[in-house]
Amino acid sequence: MRQYILGFLTLLAIMGLIFSTACVGPPPPKETIPPPPPTEEKPPEEVRPEPEELPSFPLTIVDDLGRTVEINKLPQRIVSLAPSNTEILFALGLEDKIVGTTDYCDYPEAAKAKPRVAGYTTPDMEKLVSLEPDLILAEAIHEERLLPALDKLGLTVIVMSAKSIDVVLHDITLVGQINGKSKVAAQLVNDLTQRIEAVTSKTESLTPEKRLRVLYICWHDPIWTMGSETFIDDLIWKAGGVNIFADDFEKSRVVSLEAVITENPQVIIISGMGTTGNLIYNSIKKETRLRGVAAIIDNHIYKISDANLIERPGPRIVDGLEEVAKLIHPEIFGALETEPE
Repeated sequence: MRQYILGFLTLLAIMGLIFSTACVGPPPPKETIPPPPPTEEKPPEEVRPEPEELPSFPLTIVDDLGRTVEINKLPQRIVSLAPSNTEILFALGLEDKIVGTTDYCDYPEAAKAKPRVAGYTTPDMEKLVSLEPDLILAEAIHEERLLPALDKLGLTVIVMSAKSIDVVLHDITLVGQINGKSKVAAQLVNDLTQRIEAVTSKTESLTPEKRLRVLYICWHDPIWTMGSETFIDDLIWKAGGVNIFADDFEKSRVVSLEAVITENPQVIIISGMGTTGNLIYNSIKKETRLRGVAAIIDNHIYKISDANLIERPGPRIVDGLEEVAKLIHPEIFGALETEPE
């Protein structure tokens, strides 16, 4: 009897196993996921600058002399009467609109190919008028003689007269606004401002004792230098120095050797167009009456690598600032790799 019961239970277990297997059925085949199709590498999309928004004309602006000038239409034919103005135009991508420049407009290289209509202060009025400019960018030096003649002819003239680096940035913005290049100008000014602040962030907290007394010389016989109300004076201050004649006069002036000796500069910085920089440098260094000046004793007399970096109030003025900062404070900014001879 016992064996019968065990056999019956075993039969039930086998039948249950068979039944459960039949209900579950065979396992479904695994889902096959096809591999993704090969992707074609696409070149990165070109980032196109946003189109400029042209100002509404007529446009009324105020130039650096405080003159109110009305611009009636977007300029198409521009005459530049200063190398710094030419550099600004090129930096803003307006070179195709330049129809006339001066004999001294030599940067960038393409500026040399532009028609010449003027020396530094003596434009060829007949040639200038024949170019039919709808915008003339002049300089403060043209205020007394040339500007009245141009105004009389009904020509549109903007006068730029930068007394500080901030005004240089303002002039870049102004030229951009007039010519429908506001966004390009804003980007350029932003880049230049960041570089300026990289210098001033290290010099603005200098104590008076740490600000070295600086003499700037642009001619030697007699000595020509700059006082206050000049971008040179502002540049020297931003670079961590103090212009020894800033409290004595404004703009440029001749100073005597006696005045230089009395002020006793600790650093002398020299510029000069073309090869005149070497002439000025050698003359000042050999001047026996200056042997007792601190800058001569310590051999802190330098010639700017390119006079145009410090003499032209254009975008490259920041290059000049960075160089002068290294000359005045190599302990802060590092010495120039190759110092001017």
